[in-house]
Amino acid sequence: MQPQRSTDRAETLALRLAERASGALIDEARLTPKPGLVDSRGSGAHHDLTLALMERSARSLQPTFYALALNSWRRPADIALRQQVGQLGREGEARMMAATQGVNTHRGAIWALGLLVSAAAMLDVDSTAQAICQTAAALAQLPDDRAPRLFSKGLRATQRYRVPGAREEAQQAFPHIRRLALPQLRRSRAAGAPETQARLDALMAIMTSLSDTCVLSRAGLAGLEAMRQGAHEVLSAGGCGTPEGEQALARLDADMLRRNASPGGAADLLAATLFLDGICLPTD
Repeated sequence: MQPQRSTDRAETLALRLAERASGALIDEARLTPKPGLVDSRGSGAHHDLTLALMERSARSLQPTFYALALNSWRRPADIALRQQVGQLGREGEARMMAATQGVNTHRGAIWALGLLVSAAAMLDVDSTAQAICQTAAALAQLPDDRAPRLFSKGLRATQRYRVPGAREEAQQAFPHIRRLALPQLRRSRAAGAPETQARLDALMAIMTSLSDTCVLSRAGLAGLEAMRQGAHEVLSAGGCGTPEGEQALARLDADMLRRNASPGGAADLLAATLFLDGICLPTD
């Protein structure tokens, strides 16, 4: 392949992946009704977030996703790439914070989607979600010595409650996406659910199992158990597209709001699910 053709291919792929990643964040933000989360109805359990802010944040990250894809194209998972991905992610976080005037809208999503965008570019072929997630895991398992030693709310929650967090999810190849969210999304579609309901069902599938550190930070173990049980009830009732499932979702939403709990970790993984669903071969 000629150098110019290689450059063109890399740039075309990077643009496609960046647009899809940013679009997945917007699709997740707009999805309604989501329990405790920002959506088209309002701010959920948040006082500093709005749908407009979430969309502005998502668009501000498109250049970051483009840079991640372009710099990861056809590269192996090694320390050099891991450190570059980390640096680009931190620069993207700074860009996001500038766009939101200091509000943390998508820090967790930068981690998950950033790794998946890089992994998709590393493979440079139409791939399965399994292959992309495993490639992302290989990258996430490598150290980033340049990363600042920050003690975030999520990290405090994982240590206090001794549960896996976003880092472990990535290092284990995103099991909540591969085993729960994507299969549920496709099952719901196959059963005739409208796209909104299918995506909400995928969110519920994540919430049935995830140790969501956003919920743990706000509502403790009782809040986490309430989230998981409520999501189970939605799916057991036939999903968000049935009258019983809709009622169970409304109860879960009310409970999350009462507890001031917002499943932000589940929302990040849903956005990552929508990203993979939009770019992957439907064979896994």
